[in-house]
Amino acid sequence: MISCPVSRLDFRRDMPRSLPRGLAAAVLGAALGLGLPATAPAQPQAATPQVMLPDFSELAERVGPSVVNIRTLERGRQAARGQGEMDPNMEEFFRRFGIPLPGRPTPRPGPRGDEEPQQRGVGSGFILTADGFIMTNAHVVDGADEVIVTLTDKREFKARIVGTDRRTDVAVVKIEAGGLPFVKVGDVNRLKVGEWVMAIGSPFGLENTVTAGIVSAKQRDTGDYLPFIQTDVAINPGNSGGPLLNLRGEVVGINSQIYSRSGGFMGISFAIPIDEAMRVSDQLRASGRVIRGRIGVQIAPVTKEVAESIGLGKPAGALVQSVESGGPADKAGVEAGDIITRVDGKVVEKSGDLPRLIGATKPGSKAALQVYRRGATRELTVTVAEFEADRPTRRAQAEPGSAPAPKNALGIAASDLTEAQKRELNLKGGVRVESVEGAAARAGLREGDVILSVGNTEVGDMKQFTAAMAKVEGARAVSVLVRRGEWVNYLVIRPGR
Repeated sequence: MISCPVSRLDFRRDMPRSLPRGLAAAVLGAALGLGLPATAPAQPQAATPQVMLPDFSELAERVGPSVVNIRTLERGRQAARGQGEMDPNMEEFFRRFGIPLPGRPTPRPGPRGDEEPQQRGVGSGFILTADGFIMTNAHVVDGADEVIVTLTDKREFKARIVGTDRRTDVAVVKIEAGGLPFVKVGDVNRLKVGEWVMAIGSPFGLENTVTAGIVSAKQRDTGDYLPFIQTDVAINPGNSGGPLLNLRGEVVGINSQIYSRSGGFMGISFAIPIDEAMRVSDQLRASGRVIRGRIGVQIAPVTKEVAESIGLGKPAGALVQSVESGGPADKAGVEAGDIITRVDGKVVEKSGDLPRLIGATKPGSKAALQVYRRGATRELTVTVAEFEADRPTRRAQAEPGSAPAPKNALGIAASDLTEAQKRELNLKGGVRVESVEGAAARAGLREGDVILSVGNTEVGDMKQFTAAMAKVEGARAVSVLVRRGEWVNYLVIRPGR
C-alpha cells in the first residue's frame, strides 16, 4: 500500500474546474481510498452540536461571600468526650437522623457553671440581609448553647438564634454586622428537572466548598412537612443549611438531608424549597415562631386498591383515619373514613398535601373542604384552628357484647357494640369483629376491629352488617371501613384469594 500524505496534495487546487461536481467527488473519494461511486452526489455533513458544560467559577465567586460556616457549642460534655473522640462533623449526621453516637454514653444534665464549651457540630448557612440575618437548618442550631458564624473573610461572630421551626427544619440566626453580601432568592416554580444547580457549604468543616449536579426530582415527599427538591449534588455532613443555587445565582433551596447508608454522599440529596423556607423565616423574624392552621384529623394515603374499591377512580386525596373529638373537623361534620379531596378549591393529590394546605391557612379563617364519603362528594366548611401538639390517642378496650354471629362468606364473625363501647370509641354504631379467618384475615382484619361500612354502605348494627354483606356476596373485591383503636382505615377483602 502506497502512503500519500494528504498535507502534500491539494485536490481542490489540482482538480480541473470543468469536472462535474459528482465526478469531482468520485475522483476525490478514490484518491483517499474511500471507493465512492462516480454517480454518488456529495452529501453535506450536518455540524455536530457542541454541548457545553456550565462554568460555575463566576457563580461561585459571586455568591461565595454570602455563604457562612456555622459552628455550634455545648457546655457540660467533657465527661462524654472522655470515652473516645469522634469527628464533630460526623456527629451532625448521627444527631440529624436520631442514631445513637457510637461508643458514646448519653450525656446527663448537670450544672452549667463556667464549664468550657465543647464543639457540638458544624453546618452552613447563607446571609439573607445586609444587616446580618442568616438562614440555616433548624437541626444545625437546635439545642446549641452558642452559635459561631464564620464569614469567608475569616471574621467570626457570636450569633443569636432568632427562631427555629422543626417541622420544616428552617432556622434564622442574627449576627451584629452591617454591609454584608447577601443572596438573591429565586423562583422555585421555574426550576426544572434536569436543570443544573450548585451547592456551597462546609462539608466535614471544609469551608466554602462548591459542588454541582442536576435537579433529579421536584415535590419529593419524604414524609416531612414539605415536599423536597431532590438533586444529585454532592452533599455531606456539614453542608446542612447551605444554599442550593441555580445558574442565575439565585437560591432555590436549603440543603437539608441526604440518603445514605454510610453517612456519606450516595447520589441522592434533598433541599427545602426556598419559597416555603422564606414563608417560615418571615414569621420567625417577625415573632420568633411559626403559626400554622390545623383542623384536628389524622390522615393516611389513599391506595390504588382502596380508590378502586370505593369508586373514587384514582388514588388521590387524604384518608381521614381519626377525627379529634370537638375539634374543627368534628364540628364541620368530617367523619373518620372520609377522603378529603380539595381545600378551598385546591386539589389534594396526595395525603401530604393536606397538612401543607391547612398549615398555610390563617387560624380563625374558614376553609372549604370537599370530601368523598360512601360513593358521594360533599362540601363542608371548617373553621381552622391554630396548630398545637398532637393529643395522645386512646385505645378502646374490648368489652363483652352480644353473642357473635356465625362467620359469613368473608370469614368474619361480628357482634353489636355495647353502649359502653360506643361511648368509649365515640361512635354511633358499628359492629365488633369477634373472630376472623380466610379472606378477611388475609386482608388484615383483626379481632377487636370495629366495622363501620361495607362496600360504601354504612353499618350501624348487626342487622345492617348482614344486609350489607348480602349485597357484596360474589364480588371480587369488597372495601371495608375499619376502626382500630383511635384509627380508621380501609381494608380491601378479596374472597377469591
